[in-house]
Amino acid sequence: MIFIRYEDWRSYLRYYPVTSLLLAANIVMFIVELLNGGSTNGYTLLSLGAVTNVPPFDTEWWRLFASMFLHLGVMHLVSNCFAILVFAPPLERLMGHFKYLMLYIFSGVIGNIISLAVYHRSSGLHLSVGASGAVYGVYGAFLFIALLQRNLMDESSRKTLYSLLMVGVVYSLVVTQINWVAHFGGLLGGFVLYAILSRFIKNH
Repeated sequence: MIFIRYEDWRSYLRYYPVTSLLLAANIVMFIVELLNGGSTNGYTLLSLGAVTNVPPFDTEWWRLFASMFLHLGVMHLVSNCFAILVFAPPLERLMGHFKYLMLYIFSGVIGNIISLAVYHRSSGLHLSVGASGAVYGVYGAFLFIALLQRNLMDESSRKTLYSLLMVGVVYSLVVTQINWVAHFGGLLGGFVLYAILSRFIKNH
């Protein structure tokens, strides 16, 4: 079962340095939010890099990246950090640090681009933050592995992944505050990015 963590914290830091840095970046930026008006303050999130469909902020490309490290409230932060902490490490070991970082970042960016394109068609105000697009990019990579590189994932892990995705899809569609477009965009981005990068990965 690849999604069970057995490492102590020293081993975790040594084996998964990129995942550890991503977790640290999320926590540091959450503290920055708290020190600048609060993590649920829309003006604070907008000033720090939230993605929005409101001009002229909607054309600032840096937001596509920065928003991945911002979170709306402590439970949003905890849920995303838990997913990264538990589910991302096997992908870092499999892909290598640099390729894994590329997949994580660009999955999040792709999710934000797709979500911005969709919300541009809406008349309402939309403000989006969170690592969820990148997290779903990790899930998308594992979905590729589960379907097309079955020798790299055991049956128990496959069942866990499918269950996780089913719950995630329902939750994304039912909870109104969730940016489900970024979730599905990140999932698609991770699947495609891994498909491109996997040709450079040796099977074990």
